[in-house]
Amino acid sequence: MNDEQQQVTPETPADQSATAAQPAEAEAAERRLQKTLEGTVVSNRMQKSVVVRVERQVRHSLYQKTIRKSSKFMAHDEENKCRVGDRVVIRETRPISKRKNWRVISIISSPQQ
Repeated sequence: MNDEQQQVTPETPADQSATAAQPAEAEAAERRLQKTLEGTVVSNRMQKSVVVRVERQVRHSLYQKTIRKSSKFMAHDEENKCRVGDRVVIRETRPISKRKNWRVISIISSPQQ
């Protein structure tokens, strides 16, 4: 009967490190899913919020002409540094408010005054 029972061996330190690495890999994979976009600030009249217009080019399916399309995203600007006309990088994040799911990561350039 003892021969039929399998002995359970305790986890070795190598096994424990492998299981600890899996959550880290999952967390890194989750971060990669966050989208990053580049756009222009069109409004900064709110406290700690800006509206960023992101333009993209698409091909018309029938006429094959390249068309510019744009989308507006509300983004969180913690330090109120962004000004109208700034080129910024925004990253998708957890919902901050009803319409704000993006956060300003960096300011690429400012318009010349």
